[in-house]
Amino acid sequence: MNRLLRRANKSISVSGAATLLIATSMIGQLLGFMRIKLINANFPATGPGSTDAFFAAFKIPDFFFITLAAGALGVAFIPYLSDKFEKGDRRGAWQLSSSLLNLLMIIMGVVGLLMFVFAETLISHIVAPNLDPQQLHNAVTIMRFISLNPLLFTISGILMSMQQTIGRFFFYAVAPLFYNVAIIVSIFVFKDNVGIVGLGVGAFIGAILQLIVAMIGMFGMRFRYEPIIRWRNKSFHGVLHQLPPRSIDQGVDAINSIVETNFARRLGEGYITYYENAFVLHTAPVLLIGTAISTAAFPKLTERLSQGRPDLFQRDFLQVFRAMIWISLPVVVVGYFTRGYLARLIFTRDAPEIALIFGFLCGAIFFRVIYQILSRYFYAHKDTITPLVISLITISANIYLAYTLSRPGAYGVAGLALAQTLAAAIEIVILLSVMVIRDRHLFTPAFLGGVARMFSVTGFAIVTAYLGISFLPLTVGDKGFVTLGSKLAIISISTFVVYIAMSSLFGLEEARPVINRVKKIVLKPIRIDW
Repeated sequence: MNRLLRRANKSISVSGAATLLIATSMIGQLLGFMRIKLINANFPATGPGSTDAFFAAFKIPDFFFITLAAGALGVAFIPYLSDKFEKGDRRGAWQLSSSLLNLLMIIMGVVGLLMFVFAETLISHIVAPNLDPQQLHNAVTIMRFISLNPLLFTISGILMSMQQTIGRFFFYAVAPLFYNVAIIVSIFVFKDNVGIVGLGVGAFIGAILQLIVAMIGMFGMRFRYEPIIRWRNKSFHGVLHQLPPRSIDQGVDAINSIVETNFARRLGEGYITYYENAFVLHTAPVLLIGTAISTAAFPKLTERLSQGRPDLFQRDFLQVFRAMIWISLPVVVVGYFTRGYLARLIFTRDAPEIALIFGFLCGAIFFRVIYQILSRYFYAHKDTITPLVISLITISANIYLAYTLSRPGAYGVAGLALAQTLAAAIEIVILLSVMVIRDRHLFTPAFLGGVARMFSVTGFAIVTAYLGISFLPLTVGDKGFVTLGSKLAIISISTFVVYIAMSSLFGLEEARPVINRVKKIVLKPIRIDW
């Protein structure tokens, strides 16, 4: 079995895993984009049946899953599981997995029951105060439908973390797609009868489908489940020791989301929907670039340390870090200049509020992408305390800034986005400072020089994007996927082509695989059979 696991782990490279995850994440983000767009098109942003209720209903369930379970599903769990597989201890790996699975199932089961019982109190007093009676009823009903989702996500998350550890990424990548599809289907099934509360049914069914896919992915692993918790297991102790700081670290982000929802609601009706739409646009590149690439790289990084090869760890870490910076810079540029196009594309109707909010969130895209790999530097070293302390500092700054900047006399709802960007920048600066203090030789001159050239090349991307929106401006009559999509495609492709070409000219190694691939496609001889 140990040979099988090693063979599975070697069968896909970091770049291969990243490509798979980026491809499926892109499909997932397209489905997520369609989900939000269809919800916007079929339900109003204001009034008794508004989408404010839908977005508010998910905040508490997401908080409990992210805080209590998500912290264990990877950075606290995978390093210890990787150690077991590296030592050939299959039985120990299954015992560790079973213990964590059993503990979290009990916790999330109790949490689900409490959410079902106290849904109305949580919505009206914490998430979204002053909802009108019908909006409150809708939000409470949706929240009760999805009260068991954190439990279902926890089970599927642990199963998929086990698969990640041995290099099996396919089911991890495709399982979330079923969740989005289920919600999209529920829009058309329930919109003309039960209304927006039917989306809660779709979300619950989607969570079940995601779990089924995760269970299918376990075939061939010969996992032996044990219905007990081995409290004396040293590795289990290690995971439990890492879990609280990681959970709090994850939880503060969820708390921030709840606080922002609360502030948005206080600014007026519809602002929850506007902010959530802009946040979805901001989240897509973070997941596609930051989460996908860092998730693919993390098992290999932990493996390097398990092998006692910090030199290879540093090499792989810097390579991934550079790639993420190089990819994210033009994305931020395109996102900022096309914010109006994207806002109208996702909301269907004209929504200047979404464009305004997203413009301020574009800076956060870059910092959130970078955070994904920087945080895993610490997690690979089994250090969850440092990111936690930094996150607590950041979240405190973010809440203060959000409160200050979102007041009607300041930036209003855009102040929430500005606070996000400023707080994300503060977090990255602190993380990098700690890393440099611990290892002054971590960031080599070659790395720093490469990053400097990337920012220089970004200037050409900015000019290209500006010229693009000047020649293809957003007009009042621009509506529909074809019109908006065509302009977006031309502006985006032009910007990326210039960015890649100038990157190659400036000698950036990240551009080389792209250029070589294009050459093979363009210059490949065509065989003609006479």
